[in-house]
Amino acid sequence: MPYITTTDGTQIYYTEQGTGKPVLFSHGWPLSSDAWQVELKLLADAGYRAIAHDRRGHGRSSKTYTGNDMDTYAQDLAELVEALDLHDLVVVGHSTGGGEVVRYAAQHGVGRVVKVVTAGAVPPQMVKTENNPEGTPIEAFDDIRAGVLKDASQFFQDLTVPFFGANRDGSLVSQGAKDDLWRQGMLVNLAAAYDCVKAFSETDFTEDLKALDVPIFIAHGDDDQIVPIGAAALKTAELVKDGTLKVYPGAPHGIYGDYRTGFGKDLLAFIAQ
Repeated sequence: MPYITTTDGTQIYYTEQGTGKPVLFSHGWPLSSDAWQVELKLLADAGYRAIAHDRRGHGRSSKTYTGNDMDTYAQDLAELVEALDLHDLVVVGHSTGGGEVVRYAAQHGVGRVVKVVTAGAVPPQMVKTENNPEGTPIEAFDDIRAGVLKDASQFFQDLTVPFFGANRDGSLVSQGAKDDLWRQGMLVNLAAAYDCVKAFSETDFTEDLKALDVPIFIAHGDDDQIVPIGAAALKTAELVKDGTLKVYPGAPHGIYGDYRTGFGKDLLAFIAQ
């Protein structure tokens, strides 16, 4: 399996399919590059070099105790991009991965990144603060940490319900999709899963968004129960210089079903512009 080794000795797994202009995908918590399998094939079939990695501590990458923070995630991404010598790069991030690609593009990707795409992404900041009153109270994230520590397997099973909107009338999410979220979650080592909660919830990406000098496509479901759109995509669109906001009516946090189909078409169109 393909890996790079970062400067601190962490092994980062990645997968790639196709040839052509590179498009790099970053997954959400607690997932892995497997979350992007449909999009990897879609992009490869369309003539792109589609790449996705497992964040440190996740999937097949090193089960890290240290470096489970957004600055290190972005640095890892920078080292992967450099190792693969990627230029004219489009970066795509879902949820936590949306924060990762925004920080990478703003702080490391100048001269390499030409477009950014986020979906259900955590920027500008998830946690409620004095300056972010629309955010989610810290107690919600404390509950996530407690749930992971108490019984990660059950927590990830329970997470599938709001993640895919399975608690909504008319939900068509399959048991298989829910099982796959659990499967990917069980590959995360506990320390990384625990620390990543702080990384995705408390990191403030406001200055990163303001610094972006390339076009960004901001996708979000208006029934996202994990990253509510009001404190995320709607605010992000106001902060960036060249943003296109696309709201998917009734779509949950997880990219699945009609949301996945629509997002895939919009992704291809945005990249091709």
